[in-house]
Amino acid sequence: MKYLGIIPARYASTRFPGKPLVDIGGITMIERVYRQVEHELDAVCVATDDQRIADAVNDFGGNVVMTSPDHKSGTDRCYEAYTKITGSFDVVVNIQGDEPFIHADQIQIVKACFVDETVDIATLVKAFKSTDNLQDTLFNANAPKVVLNKKNEAMYFSRSAIPFVRGAAPEHWLASQTFYKHIGLYAYRVNVLKEITCLEQSPLELAESLEQLRWLENGYKIKVGVTQRETIGIDTPEDLEKALEILCV
Repeated sequence: MKYLGIIPARYASTRFPGKPLVDIGGITMIERVYRQVEHELDAVCVATDDQRIADAVNDFGGNVVMTSPDHKSGTDRCYEAYTKITGSFDVVVNIQGDEPFIHADQIQIVKACFVDETVDIATLVKAFKSTDNLQDTLFNANAPKVVLNKKNEAMYFSRSAIPFVRGAAPEHWLASQTFYKHIGLYAYRVNVLKEITCLEQSPLELAESLEQLRWLENGYKIKVGVTQRETIGIDTPEDLEKALEILCV
């Protein structure tokens, strides 16, 4: 099995323009993501539509592919990049460009899902802790949740807290039920990546604004790996300040 890692990166972010190029401990965020994963995959490249990001990647010696500015999702950008990269790969790993502290073992967990030859798509989750702040985690619409079946396959993703725990006060939910936070690391067999980029947006996807629901609605199964490590996505300047505090600890 050969694994290609692709890091989609856009400059034009509504909440934090230019965030791939922000400085985190003397290194741009996009380089930090790249360095965290490059030794776990057979090849890695950044997929971007912005020359400033491409120049930054070239400056640190990374691989970069220019893609269309019209893509609506990182998955679509990944597929275009894949078609422009030479070499033969079995699985494409879509790595979030705004999670600079992604761990090598998280890549390994997702790769391990493909030991099962029937797996077409894989992703990653982490269980919430009973000590977590509810408003920052379980009831935070920016932190998608997922429920799993007994085969560790995703049954549904939602921005709402799922499952609903009947008969228990919300403040007791984390103590009475395991809830999983979805971590937006995806991997797809290359033929499946091509297929899912041809799908029309689905009703559940439009309702929740979660593209993985399009895949479930069309009958694709998503294998789920479980990590014990927390990830930090940087969506706003405030998130960056938190990341810098962690880096200094």
